[in-house]
Amino acid sequence: MKIGIASFAHMHAHSYANSLLNLPGVDLVAIFDDQEERGQEAAKQYKTKHIASYEKFLQEEMDAIIVCSENIHHKEMVIQAAKAKKHILCEKPIATNLEDAQDMVKVCEDENVTLQIAYPVRFSTPIRELKTLIDSGELGDIVAFRTTNRGQNPGSWFIEKDKSGGGAVLDHTVHMVDIMRWFLGVEVEEVKAHVDSYFYDLDTDDAGLLTLQFENGVIASHDASWSRFDQYPVWGDVTIEVIGTKKTVKVDAIKEHLRLFTKKDQVQPYKHHFFGNDMDFGLVKDFVERIKEGSKPSITGYDGIKSLEVSLAAYESSKKNVTVKL
Repeated sequence: MKIGIASFAHMHAHSYANSLLNLPGVDLVAIFDDQEERGQEAAKQYKTKHIASYEKFLQEEMDAIIVCSENIHHKEMVIQAAKAKKHILCEKPIATNLEDAQDMVKVCEDENVTLQIAYPVRFSTPIRELKTLIDSGELGDIVAFRTTNRGQNPGSWFIEKDKSGGGAVLDHTVHMVDIMRWFLGVEVEEVKAHVDSYFYDLDTDDAGLLTLQFENGVIASHDASWSRFDQYPVWGDVTIEVIGTKKTVKVDAIKEHLRLFTKKDQVQPYKHHFFGNDMDFGLVKDFVERIKEGSKPSITGYDGIKSLEVSLAAYESSKKNVTVKL
């Protein structure tokens, strides 16, 4: 299978590229990036070629592409790729507004190409084990969720609203909303949120607290932020606590790490070394396998729409100080 990566604007492009290189029978045939230097450096690093024109990139012999551009460009890149008959794995969020997201899904359906959304947390071993417990009934009926996604400020275009569409709440809400929807199989019907900037002087937000209610009455809280400072020994956390009528279980998708102490770094005396499974590799492997099988993507464009819907509702709720009904 031949796959290209469209833009290295998003840092996840590097882990996706490494994943492709470690999959048998898969070739990373080209990289598109409109920033010449960044694209050439990535092409050199991953031993492929850089193409500065997206149109020429799509003319390459490829089965699929992975879109890792700034959020604002997801729509145009996905639609052009679909019309070029390329299957697509698109970085989250699917888009910056619901209309664009819906257009993307429709075009991919019309062109009969796969559109999968990049929610790698679904491929975390602890998260998958927790879903097995829920599906087996071991936790009883689900009553509530408590979730967090607190990390470092990525800077760059992520903090420019005209390119990202939103700050920490958009960046760090879609993952856990997707997981909760996946666990329950029902949709969020109400969103109440408080969103602001507390840690940085930003035009957009760096933190938010959401309370959600699902169609079946399950309630949830979500803490999304860029609250971890640069020298923090780990990037942050991705946690979920599931409260059931029989058991309560809490997991952190990235807490599997060793703490290494050293004398060399006086500012940061220890660092964390992650030993858990590679979620990004699991995501890319799943994408490739489903294309080969011709089967439905495990994370659909509709999944992308529904998680985006909740994130955008959080901004509306905070701005108007109301509960938003979906």
